[in-house]
Amino acid sequence: MEAMTRRIGITNQKGGVSKTTNTINVAGALAADGVDVLAVDMDPQGYLTHRLGFEDEYTSDPPSLYDALQSPADHDVDDLVVAHEEFDLLPANIDMFHLEQDLIASGMRPRLRLKTVLENATAWDVVLIDAPPSLGPLNDNVVLATEELLVPVEADESSQLALNHLLRQLDTLEDNYDTHVDVLGLIVSNVAYPLDNEQQAAIDWFNERFEGRVAVWTVRSRAAIKRAVKDQGSVFAEDAEEVDMTDVYAQIAAEVADE
Repeated sequence: MEAMTRRIGITNQKGGVSKTTNTINVAGALAADGVDVLAVDMDPQGYLTHRLGFEDEYTSDPPSLYDALQSPADHDVDDLVVAHEEFDLLPANIDMFHLEQDLIASGMRPRLRLKTVLENATAWDVVLIDAPPSLGPLNDNVVLATEELLVPVEADESSQLALNHLLRQLDTLEDNYDTHVDVLGLIVSNVAYPLDNEQQAAIDWFNERFEGRVAVWTVRSRAAIKRAVKDQGSVFAEDAEEVDMTDVYAQIAAEVADE
């Protein structure tokens, strides 16, 4: 029996939590382990698309991911994907800024459009989707298309509040769509040691809140991670410098790849 493609959303409505950086490095860790990966940029701002060096795709003429989300039955994902040296990418497009209001005006059913778009995306072992930094129909599309999430956070009180908002939204989607959404883990990003009191309290809160149910990984702030992204790749890229956080991303990738 052929293995099913696993779809994972990387989401948090709070900006500045390294969502795109984590998407790139989890995708890189999977690819380095021989997994065929498709990264999908669902953020209209196109940070993932830009960070990977596909600025021209972001402003390209149709068809694009925007068109696929407008008319899912009329577009084949394979025709929209571009190849990165580590993994494949379904890029965002500037026209996606129009989607939010279009989907709100169309009611609840359009929150399933991404799921329809990805139904035939079976050429990859794992699809990782970088969600927009907001709660709304685009983020709902990511949640409903994947039903499995990694949630980047930072070690501060605002991330605790944002996480509670996200969990309430997941409950609403589960009720409205008769589904179940799994949070696979939290990625506490940009942690600076030695920990100050706020960081320590936040990390303790995350661990206590999800003890025994959800993995909590800590990614320390490292210049090498930022330089890898600036060079349009992950810390697993062939020319990336060594950094001690590769082990953490490898652990996350192992969780994602585990079936």
